[in-house]
Amino acid sequence: MRHFVRLSLVLAVIGLLLLGWAGQEFRLFERGWFNLKTWWQPAQQSIGLDRYRVVVEAQPVEGLDDDISALTYDPDRKTLFTVTNSRSELIELSLDGRILRRVPLTGFGDPEAVEYVGPNSYVITDERQQRLIRVRLEDDTIFLDAADAEQLTLGIGLNGNKGFEGLAYDSAGKRLFVAKERDPMLIYEVHGFPHDNPQQPYAVHVVQDRKRDSRLFVRDLSSLQFDERSGHLLALSDESRLVLELDVEGRPLSTLSLRKGFQGLQATVPQAEGIAMDEAGTIYLVSEPNLFYVFKQPAD
Repeated sequence: MRHFVRLSLVLAVIGLLLLGWAGQEFRLFERGWFNLKTWWQPAQQSIGLDRYRVVVEAQPVEGLDDDISALTYDPDRKTLFTVTNSRSELIELSLDGRILRRVPLTGFGDPEAVEYVGPNSYVITDERQQRLIRVRLEDDTIFLDAADAEQLTLGIGLNGNKGFEGLAYDSAGKRLFVAKERDPMLIYEVHGFPHDNPQQPYAVHVVQDRKRDSRLFVRDLSSLQFDERSGHLLALSDESRLVLELDVEGRPLSTLSLRKGFQGLQATVPQAEGIAMDEAGTIYLVSEPNLFYVFKQPAD
């Protein structure tokens, strides 16, 4: 009997340790507390990600077999752009997920994210080397060479393929948000890149908000989106199957779950890699290797 009691105590201790590890690893405690708070007192100024419903689910991007990574919305062309890293290309998509254009990339290393930063202007990341590469894409551009582009290498906390995974741009504040995937998971704010005013000296300033980053109750960062209307930042996590809304102070406000049974999804999004939002608030999402999703808020 004494042996049984000891064994039960040992198993109980092991169970508590595993529970604590899982809570820390998967940020279950923080997420549970957030869910409780938002249920008790919903955030009044949030975008309301929880109200979004899927209207296009797991639609294959026809003609694309390579791993799709990242997504950005071009308000001038009214189209989306993504990149592939197996065979490096910048790909333009229609708002219903059809390929409109493919532009080969040369010298971009491991392109992992793309972000619209102005008319015909985009920033592409090289994940492993932590390079930010600004390119110009005209209607007659047939290829892009990194050697011809404006570049910035940050080299902060280099960690193999756990580098720069996501980009978002605040056009009013001239801030480029750069997401480091994990180990550690961080969001940098880069000021001064891209360099838009040749009359001014080239000066780059990198800011990190540790308080905001500590509030990210997700396991990794796959993509970012800045909402110009609210000034809020959306963070996409593949491993947590979640989109998280952060306010201007970096506080979590609302979430969009990418798991089966939530937001009208018939199946869990397998590997979410990119998120974008248009001026109407419609959310577009891509998942490896080539799945396309659209989420919208129901009309009032």
